[in-house]
Amino acid sequence: MAHAGLSGLLVTHLPDVRYLSGFTGSSAALAVTRRAARLFTDGRYRAQAADEAKGAKVEIVSSGPAISAVQWLAAQPGVAIAGFDPAWTSVAELARLRSALPSKLRRTFLSALSAPLVEAQRQVKDEEELDLMSQAALVGCGLFEHILGVIRPGMTEMEVAAELEYQARLRGAEGMSFETIVASGVRSALPHGRATSAQIPRRGFLTLDFGIIHNGYCSDMTRTVFLGKPQAEEREAYEAVLQAQEAAVAAVGAGASCGEVDEAARSVLRKAGMGDAFSHSTGHGVGLEIHEAPRVGAQQKTRLRPGMVVTIEPGVYWPGKFGIRIEDMVVVTQNGSRVLTPAPKALIEL
Repeated sequence: MAHAGLSGLLVTHLPDVRYLSGFTGSSAALAVTRRAARLFTDGRYRAQAADEAKGAKVEIVSSGPAISAVQWLAAQPGVAIAGFDPAWTSVAELARLRSALPSKLRRTFLSALSAPLVEAQRQVKDEEELDLMSQAALVGCGLFEHILGVIRPGMTEMEVAAELEYQARLRGAEGMSFETIVASGVRSALPHGRATSAQIPRRGFLTLDFGIIHNGYCSDMTRTVFLGKPQAEEREAYEAVLQAQEAAVAAVGAGASCGEVDEAARSVLRKAGMGDAFSHSTGHGVGLEIHEAPRVGAQQKTRLRPGMVVTIEPGVYWPGKFGIRIEDMVVVTQNGSRVLTPAPKALIEL
C-alpha cells in the first residue's frame, strides 16, 4: 500500500478477503489502513466471522458491506485516498460507493489500482497453502484411479461426471473446482467439453478434466484415456502431447518466464506438425481460485517464483475427429519444480 501511495484499501473480491482475513462467507468487504483492518459483513455471518476472521475487527452491518467499508475508510484519520481493484468493481458499484461518500470526497477518495495488490501476494503460496493444495491434488489422483475401474462403453458422460463428483464428496471435498469436463469420442475435440448425455463409445479418446476444493484451495488435472485399441495416428498424437507436456513441466523453474514454459510445449507440437491444433495457453495459476495469475501463455513475461503453482496442460484438437489434453499441477521450487498430480500419464487403454 505504501509503495502504491495508498493510505487505505478496499477489498471486495471474496477470495482476496479470505486470503487476508480467513473469513469464508459469501458477503463481505475488508477495509485496510496502515494501522488497522476491519471486516464488514451481515448478520447471517455474526458467529462465523467471529470465529474465522483474524487480524481484523468484525463489524456487522445491515446495508451493503462495501458501502460501510468505504464510509469507515473515509472516516479514518490520515486516510486521504483508498484504492480498489477495478477488475472486481463494476461501474454501477463504483457509482454506489461514491454516492455514499461526503460530496467533497466523491471525485477523489476512491482510486482504481493500476495493478492488483492482493492477487499479487496470492501468487506465491506458503508451506501451509502448498500442503493443502498437495492434499487436494492427491485426492484428484485417487479419483482418476477410481474412475478407471468404472468407465465402460454405453455409460453417459454425465454418469462418469456424477461418479467422480460423488466420490469426491465421499473423500472429503468441499466441492468441485469447476464444472467437470468429460468429453468422449469426437467430443474430445472440444477443449471445454462439458459432460452431456452422450454415450461413451466403444472406441475412441475420453478426456477427463476435473478438480476438487479442499479447505478453500483448488486442484486441477486432466487425463485422456483410450477405449479400445488406438490406431497409429491416434497413438502418435498422444505421444506428441505427452512429450510437449513433459517438456513444459521440465521448463518450469524459478526465473523462467511463463512464455518460455509455453514455448517449450508449443515447439514440440510444431515439430510434430500439430502446432495449429494447440489452440489455448499452456496453463494458468491456481490456488483459492481455479484460474489465477500468472497465465502460462505465448510471450507472457511474468517470471516464475518459488511457491507459485501453475497448471501445465497442452492439448491438440481436430474437430470431428478427436482431441487430447494432459494436465498436471506443478509447484515452482528453488531448484526447479515438483509435480503435485502424479497420476499415470502413459496412454491407458480401457
